[in-house]
Order: sequence, then structure tokens, then C-alpha cells
Amino acid sequence: MTLPAFPALDADSLDRREAVCRQLLESAGRIALEGYLAMGEDTVVAMKGPQDFLTETDGEVEAHLRDALLQRFPGDGFLGEESGGALTARMWVVDPIDGTANFARGIPHFCVSIGFIDNGVIEIGGIANPATGEVYFARRGRGATCNGKPMHVAQTQAYDRASVELGWSRRISTRAYVETIAALIDLGTNVRRSASGALALAFVAQGRLDAYAEMHINPWDCLAGLLLVEEAGGRVNDFLAGHGLSDGNPVLACAPGIANGMEQATSIRLCPQRA
Repeated sequence: MTLPAFPALDADSLDRREAVCRQLLESAGRIALEGYLAMGEDTVVAMKGPQDFLTETDGEVEAHLRDALLQRFPGDGFLGEESGGALTARMWVVDPIDGTANFARGIPHFCVSIGFIDNGVIEIGGIANPATGEVYFARRGRGATCNGKPMHVAQTQAYDRASVELGWSRRISTRAYVETIAALIDLGTNVRRSASGALALAFVAQGRLDAYAEMHINPWDCLAGLLLVEEAGGRVNDFLAGHGLSDGNPVLACAPGIANGMEQATSIRLCPQRA
């Protein structure tokens, strides 16, 4: 999808956006954690669709992010999972709580995800897991960190040592999903699923996982994580190709040592290794 381009941002403009993004990961994380700790048996959890959960905290976190970002940067666009938004070439893409099914069941594996795109390039990405206190951050060309410490993808070369995660979407047939699992198992990998694509990508960047793949994923679930993996030395696919920003796309991110097998097992083409 081609959108009217904006003038390129200078370094100072990106610095300001980076600073605000870091602040919001902390403040939004606090709101999410408060909501999580307040969850009880009588808490109302709505359903947007099969296995698609929505809590009041999702809305509270997204409103906090939207209001703060549009106040500070009124010329930027905003796209959130819950409130949507108009697509522009320069915009923030936000998932207030990725892993809501975990959140709703008291499982401390969920996160806030914030990505910033400028003219089709992911420039800033941050993911906060408030339950563990881990904050992941990347700025294009400046590396990836967890709580300020540099991250690097795993050096795994052997598939029988690899641990990979495969996400699931109802837009993809059950047969295709099962066939991909079978292909990954045949490679020798350990296949898991933990119900947060954003955190899975952060774990790939951190070396806790060797790869994450999903046959269809929405942009708010993956843009921040894709930049984390790139900046940590990993391989990713061109998620924004075609109508990725508006309609979603497949996603694949992995350690370079298992890239060839992951491409074959998932049928998702990776971008060339960044120099």
C-alpha cells in the first residue's frame, strides 16, 4: 500500500519520539499491571470473536497512549487494535495489551506494544511486559535492548537445538497450521505457543526463542517486535509489503543460523540479511 509521503524526520524529531515512546511504555505498563492485579472472578471479559478477548484495561491503556501521542505529535497518525485509526505514511501503531487471553486468565505473559513508522520504515519499537518488569526497546540503526542492556539473537545452528513459536489465526485454515507444525517438528525443532506474538518476537530478539512465525498477524502485534529482531541481528520478512499495514500479513523472524529451514517450513520469504 502506497501512502502520500511525509518529509523525512531529522534526528531531533526522532529523538523526541523515542523519549516519549520510552515514557509511555512505563506509564502504559503501570496501567496494564494495575488492571491485571485487579482481575477477579467477577471481572467482565468481553469477546470480540472466538478466542478473541477484550477487557476494560485494553481500552484504558489504548486511550492513554492515543491521547498522549496525538497531543505530543498531532501531525502523526495513530492505529490501535481497539480504536482503529486512519492510515498515514507516518504513524504510531499500538497494541494496548497483546496476550489478552493470558491477561484475563491471570497468566503473567502479556505486553504493551508501540511501534512508529515513517514513510514505510519502522523507526522505533518498544514492548513492555509489566508483570516481569522487562522493557524492550529498539531504534533503527542503534541496536536493541532489554532494560537498557544490549540484546542479540541466538547463535543456534542446529534445528534439534532450536525452540520456535508458531502463532495461530482464524484467517488461516487449520490444515495449513497443522502442516506447518508438522514441517517444523520434522526439522527437529521444539514448537511452542504462548499466546502473545509481540512477546514472542521480543524473545527472539533476546535469544530466548530462535524463531517466531505466524501465517497471518495484524500490524499492532508485530511491528515493534520486528524492529527488535532486526536490531538484535536477526532475520525478518517484509511484513509491510502489499497491504500489510491495513490487512495484516504473514510474519517470520528468526536467528540467522536456522533461517533457511524456517523459510522452507513456513513458506515465508525472509528479507536479505542486514549488513
